[in-house]
Amino acid sequence: MEYDEKLARFRQAHLNPFNKEPEPRQHEQRASEEAPEVTSEEALPELPPGEPEFCCTERVMDLGLSEDHFSRPVGLFLASDIQQLRQAIEECKQVILELPEQSEKQKDAVVRLIHLRLKLQELKDPNEDEPNIRVLLEHRFYKEKSKSVKQTCDKCNTIIWGLIQTWYTCTGCCYRCHSKCLNLISKPCVRSKVSHQAEYELNICPETGLDSQDYRCAECRAPISLRGVPSEARQCDYTGQYYCSHCHWNDLAVIPARVVHNWDFEPRKVSRCSMRYLALMVSRPVLRLREINPLLFNYVEGLVEIRKLRQDILLMKPYFITCKEAMEARLLLQLQDRQHFVENDEMYSVQDLLDAHTGRLGCSLTETHTLFAKHIKLDCERCQAKGFVCELCREGDVLFPFDSHTSVCTDCRAVFHRDCYYDNSTTCPKCARLTLRKQSLFQEPGPDVDA
Repeated sequence: MEYDEKLARFRQAHLNPFNKEPEPRQHEQRASEEAPEVTSEEALPELPPGEPEFCCTERVMDLGLSEDHFSRPVGLFLASDIQQLRQAIEECKQVILELPEQSEKQKDAVVRLIHLRLKLQELKDPNEDEPNIRVLLEHRFYKEKSKSVKQTCDKCNTIIWGLIQTWYTCTGCCYRCHSKCLNLISKPCVRSKVSHQAEYELNICPETGLDSQDYRCAECRAPISLRGVPSEARQCDYTGQYYCSHCHWNDLAVIPARVVHNWDFEPRKVSRCSMRYLALMVSRPVLRLREINPLLFNYVEGLVEIRKLRQDILLMKPYFITCKEAMEARLLLQLQDRQHFVENDEMYSVQDLLDAHTGRLGCSLTETHTLFAKHIKLDCERCQAKGFVCELCREGDVLFPFDSHTSVCTDCRAVFHRDCYYDNSTTCPKCARLTLRKQSLFQEPGPDVDA
């Protein structure tokens, strides 16, 4: 009997070693003191021979069995069939409705519901049925494979959940939308407009009024008003028209008309369509500043310097075309991002004007000009041999048409010192000699004296 009593005491003292809380222990000790004394035989009944000993008292609840960890979890995570998953989702929804609002258990149930829906989407695997490329209204949509990127649908203005939804991106204008929204698109691709009609609206915010639009969105034709009923009317600073909140997200962009006329680079609110159009047109050289606003060169000193550098580069171009070393070194590729700089000195893009405003364009053109001049005047003997000698003074160093102290005849391309050219005459002497020679060749012969 002494052995049984000692065994019972040992089991009562070491039944739950993880319970370190002093207050419940003290409470249990008080309860044991108030309870009537029981013998060891009543507390621990003998088990039949051959059966393992197992003690089940109230202290077993301290192990956490009261929380029912081994029962089926809410949502049936072990379900592998689509039908079972749907049943588990319905059960999880019902549990969420029954649980108290904003409670931790309800939040955990919501997380379980999300995981169940993700697993159901994986089993359905709708991405295999969707084509990789779809062409619609000149859009060329490509199915995106990224799952972790969070985007917004341009059609329905809702978030694209890449983990559970299929979405497409137009390779031309970067239009993004759900696969379910593809057939609802009514606006053609902006790149087609850029290809067929690459020009800017050069009137500053040409507003015609909301009544001229019949109080409807200029793109989707949804009813709008300035009071926000039924939808807010938002003006695009580029087109001057009004759009609804689905077609105008208050995106900011630099307006070309304000840049050309006022040298104003402050971004303003534009519609989604205008933003995509301006983004595609930003590097296209379609602005002829001399015709649009010739007085701009009088107020912006940086443009005058850029124009002179561009003119010098055009004068250097013939040297590189006829030089084998320059062609092998591909010096003209220094301007591959601005191909129009080696074609003319009149056309500008909005990106050129942005870089001119920040000073980046002037610095990069100066470095390129220095590199080109170094090759022609110092590094290459063939290019040095193509220099000029002033035909007026016959003195000084070899001249090149891009030197700052020279003047070039627009007709015969002869090069002179600037001081010599303007001091002697405003007419090229070489052109004058050629004119006299032509007159002498085509002059009628006089009468025959011998006859």
